[in-house]
Amino acid sequence: MPEDLPDYALTAREHWTRSNAEYTNARARQRWAQEHIHWGVWKNPESELRILPDLRGLEVIELGCGTAYFGAWLKKHGAARVVGVDITPAQLETARAMNEEFGLGLEFIEANAEDVPLSDGSFDLAFSEYGASIWCDPFKWIPEAARLLRPAGELVFMCNTDLVQVCSPDKERVSERLVLPLRGMHRLDWTSEGASTEFHIPTADMFGLLRRTGFEILDYRQLYAREDAVDHPYYSYVPAEWARKWPSEEVWRARKA
Repeated sequence: MPEDLPDYALTAREHWTRSNAEYTNARARQRWAQEHIHWGVWKNPESELRILPDLRGLEVIELGCGTAYFGAWLKKHGAARVVGVDITPAQLETARAMNEEFGLGLEFIEANAEDVPLSDGSFDLAFSEYGASIWCDPFKWIPEAARLLRPAGELVFMCNTDLVQVCSPDKERVSERLVLPLRGMHRLDWTSEGASTEFHIPTADMFGLLRRTGFEILDYRQLYAREDAVDHPYYSYVPAEWARKWPSEEVWRARKA
């Protein structure tokens, strides 16, 4: 593992080491055991959204895989190979234990998703659900994803919407008022529940970044909480009631030219 990680990556590793012990590890088996794919906090089912490409035979890299439950779902739904990349040893330890238990044959690399020690053009799909998509600098990890993809390979990732970010004074509770400027948004240094850093750029800027990096946009979705959704026990700073009125999550799908 390189020792010259940026400050925000070191902070993220500390955050996820704590979270793995307190929360994530206990839920990993439940998620790995699932047969169906669902998206994000509100568990919107892929069977209804149909965002992902046909996974059969694809070689996939998950950037910021955490305990790799989503990678496990991708493998169950036809991916030929799934490689998970993460900087947190505790998360990878959980992922490896689950992989051994469920026998899915995933592979794992401890590395920064902004600088992955793998060859150019190695994968058909690069994926992130709240991994590199929020914990890494988009101006670094998206070009890195493009490098790792073969021609016509696809990038799919999930993150929060502009609305969540501009209505969040901190990670304690989203408001119904605009409290942060959207213009120029990039790095967000949170102070609640210990220091952490996330990244978000405005939707228009993301479109521009993807195009400049050589991607064409195939799909873009803004997701709401389902009518039967309840507040998430861990990510409760966005209440279900709020997310039924405004989209709190978004999914991007793009193809490398």
